[in-house]
Amino acid sequence: MTMLRITAGRFTFKARLEDRAAPKTCAAIRKLLPLRSKLVHCRWSGESTWVPMGERRLSVDFENHTSHPAPGQILVYPGGISEMEILFPYGATLFSSKVGQLAGNHFATVIEGNEHLAEVGRLALWEGAQDFSITEE
Repeated sequence: MTMLRITAGRFTFKARLEDRAAPKTCAAIRKLLPLRSKLVHCRWSGESTWVPMGERRLSVDFENHTSHPAPGQILVYPGGISEMEILFPYGATLFSSKVGQLAGNHFATVIEGNEHLAEVGRLALWEGAQDFSITEE
C-alpha cells in the first residue's frame, strides 16, 4: 500500500493511494510527485478546496470517479470540459465547475489528520490560498 504525505497550510495529512480502485490514475499522479502548489477554496463545489492544475493533463479516462466525495476523499479531474484540478474536500461536496457538475477520479483517501480537514477549508476561505504539497512516503 502506497502512502502519501499531504501538507495543506500548517497541517499535515497521511493519505492512502487508492492503487486497486484507480491504478491508471494513481500511476499518473505518482509521475507528478512531488507536487507543490496552492490550495484555494472552491467556488461551486461546496465544502471543498482545490488545486488548479491549468492545462496539464493526466491522459487517463474516468476511473473510480465520483461527484460526491466524502471529506478526505481526494479526487483529480483529469481535464476535458474544465481545467485539470485536484479536489481536497472537507465537508459536504458536489463536485462542480462553472460549466456544471463534474466527476473526478478518487485516487487517495486521508487516513490521518482528518480532524484538521475543516480547519484547512476555513483557512482557505477566510485567509486565502494555502501552500499545498503531495509527496510519497
